[in-house]
Amino acid sequence: MIDQRRRRMLDEMGLTVWRRRAMTTQDAGEPREPDPASDWSSLLAGIEGCQRCPLHATRQRAVPGVGDRTARLMIIGEAPGAEEDRRGEPFVGRAGQLLDAMLAAIGLDRHNDVFITNVVKSRPPENRDPHAAEIEACRPWLDAQLALIRPAVILAVGRVSAQSLTGSSRTIGKLRNQWHAIGETGIPLRATYHPAYLLRRPPAKAQAWEDLVTLKRYLRAAA
Repeated sequence: MIDQRRRRMLDEMGLTVWRRRAMTTQDAGEPREPDPASDWSSLLAGIEGCQRCPLHATRQRAVPGVGDRTARLMIIGEAPGAEEDRRGEPFVGRAGQLLDAMLAAIGLDRHNDVFITNVVKSRPPENRDPHAAEIEACRPWLDAQLALIRPAVILAVGRVSAQSLTGSSRTIGKLRNQWHAIGETGIPLRATYHPAYLLRRPPAKAQAWEDLVTLKRYLRAAA
C-alpha cells in the first residue's frame, strides 16, 4: 500500500501508479509458485540457482546486483553483458565507469545509498536484448529486491528496463523527462538513457544529466 506521504508527493507530481498485470495460467502455461525470497539469503540463493528460463544454461554467473541494501535509489538496467557475466557484478567495464561518473556528479556512488541491478539476472547470448519471456521469468526476483530494499526512487536506464517496469511500449525518448509510479507502493521512477547508449551518442549526455539533476532534487525533497 502507498503511505500517505508518498501518496501526497505522487499527487503533487500528477502521477498515476503503474500496477503490473498479474500473470495468468494462460500466459505462463501453468500457475507460478511464489519464490522463497523473503530475506537476502534466500533471494541470492534463488537467483544463483534459478533455472526459470534458458539463460541459466549459457551464463557463467548470475548477476543479482550490488550496493546498499537500504538504498534510497535503485538503478535498474536491462541485463548483464560479457564482463558482468564474468565478474557477477552489474555495470562494469566502460558503461559501468560512465555510470559511476554520473553518480559521482550528483554526490552518490554504487555502494552508498544506491543499489544497482537489472531486470534480467543472467546474460543473454551475444548481449542481445532479453526476450519478454525471460524478463517475465526473472521478474519475481526483481520484485523481491524492491520489497526488501524499499527504495525511495528508481532510475530505469535504457529502453528495455523502462518499458518493462512501466508496461509501456513508448520509446525511451518519450518515457524520460517525466515521472512514473511503479507497483502497489507507488515508487517514483525516472527513465534515462543507458550508459552504453551514451558512449555511442555523446550528445545525449546532456539529456541524461537533466534526468540526474531531477532525480537528485527528488531525493533531497524526499529526505
